[in-house]
Amino acid sequence: MDNTFEVGTIDFRVYEDANNYLGMASVKLPDRNQKVITLNGAGIGGDVEVPVNGNYDAMTMDMVFQNYSQKVATLREHRRHNIELRTADQVEDKLKGEIVTVPVKHVMIVVPKSASGGEIKTASQANTTVTVSVRYWATYINGEKVDELDPLNRIDIINGTDYDAPVRAALGL
Repeated sequence: MDNTFEVGTIDFRVYEDANNYLGMASVKLPDRNQKVITLNGAGIGGDVEVPVNGNYDAMTMDMVFQNYSQKVATLREHRRHNIELRTADQVEDKLKGEIVTVPVKHVMIVVPKSASGGEIKTASQANTTVTVSVRYWATYINGEKVDELDPLNRIDIINGTDYDAPVRAALGL
């Protein structure tokens, strides 16, 4: 039995190319929605959705920065960007009474889709939003790769299991 529980994110940073700090932001991570096939017909009492392994809808992510800056403008350039979201998450052990900081890193390849300049008001943040298409996403917890989704290369690793390995083998990849 696991005696720990996750409290939440203590803090996080947004980087491009592993060392270029982009500024303070809030980020809505993309949804991972598998494509489905709807089965119906003789012998089936209605419709049944079957998620298709390794096939996902396009992923979109919003990054909301406090203000428009040169670094935010760089993120809007029409090219692929290598983004890292590094978090320090707080976890507690209920039995030992210990509080532990766990590093979590999301590595993404993104391409800008749209941007909102935000709103300019006295004594406030602009909340400049950059919306990106996510082409690749890997998550590391305590330095260990837990998830990796790379639709262009048919990689679909969830909790350490590569669900697309049999598909790549069947296709001779």
